[in-house]
Amino acid sequence: MTRRRGRRARLLVGLLLGTSLALAGCSATPDEPDEPRQRTAPQTWPLTGLRVEGGSGARRHPVLVLKMDHTASSAPQRGLSSADLVVEELVEGGVTRLAAFYYSDIPGVVGPVRSMRASDIGIVSPADATMVTSGAARQTIARLAEAGVPYVTEGSTGFFRDAARRAPYNLMTDLSEVAAALSEGRDRSRPVDYLPFGPARAMPKGQRATSVAVRFSPEHTTTWAYRDGGYVDTGSLAAPGDEFPADSVLVLRVVVGDAGYLDPAGSSVPETVLTGDGEAVLFHGGREVRGTWSKEDLDAPLVLSRQGAGGRAVPLTVPRGRTWIELVPLAGSVAVGSG
Repeated sequence: MTRRRGRRARLLVGLLLGTSLALAGCSATPDEPDEPRQRTAPQTWPLTGLRVEGGSGARRHPVLVLKMDHTASSAPQRGLSSADLVVEELVEGGVTRLAAFYYSDIPGVVGPVRSMRASDIGIVSPADATMVTSGAARQTIARLAEAGVPYVTEGSTGFFRDAARRAPYNLMTDLSEVAAALSEGRDRSRPVDYLPFGPARAMPKGQRATSVAVRFSPEHTTTWAYRDGGYVDTGSLAAPGDEFPADSVLVLRVVVGDAGYLDPAGSSVPETVLTGDGEAVLFHGGREVRGTWSKEDLDAPLVLSRQGAGGRAVPLTVPRGRTWIELVPLAGSVAVGSG
């Protein structure tokens, strides 16, 4: 946490110094003509790269990352259609859980809300996000506190139990109330871009890919189909009309270790290692581009690259829009169809 603050402090000093020098260099004397006025770069949203229409990309509330159940017991999931970005990660029992990111559009009721994992530190830290969760194991809470990851949980503003659902899949939250409570006393700010965004035309042609089956374990596979310019989760658990509108699917092959404790059922809790590097596959526009990902430390941004001319590594950008990120274990698999 100290390293992150130091980095930001140095960045702020550099920005202020650069601004001062720029202003000094642009000052006109009575004997000199005014410099041409430069156009201001358009505001964009940090989780999608999309242009902000008629406003600013800075909000008083932080990025909110809600941990959502992703088993049949969660149906119907609510609020995914308003998410800017979703990360799917492996948890115990071979099933997955979602980290749904909200910033540009804060909906009302979202859920069902479930617990955090140590894997979430590397997922949420680059966005300086606040987690919305049902809680966590004692060991996980200690590690999130050490990493400086804030969270809100049941008992806080906006949380409630839905009588129409069975526990523990009945914890829901009104995310607009959560955002309002977290906005109090805060200045407007914009987090850094979560992904290296770019225009769709910058994506290499790649190979045709109209379906993707992402196998996390023998117990769970997420399947995608390219339809009408976007990607459809063919096994979606979301309420009809409330599905996540994925413009891109980004698959990262990751090492999955042991978090070092058991869940209440006695199962080992896995931990996704989101540092180092690995293979990446980007799906957009019905095509796939293969490359690599790297991340220096847990709060560092994700860097993507691909092989360019002569085998040289060149940056790979994600087309602006809503992205679903799959953190697929090395023991898993990714099957691509082109029919």
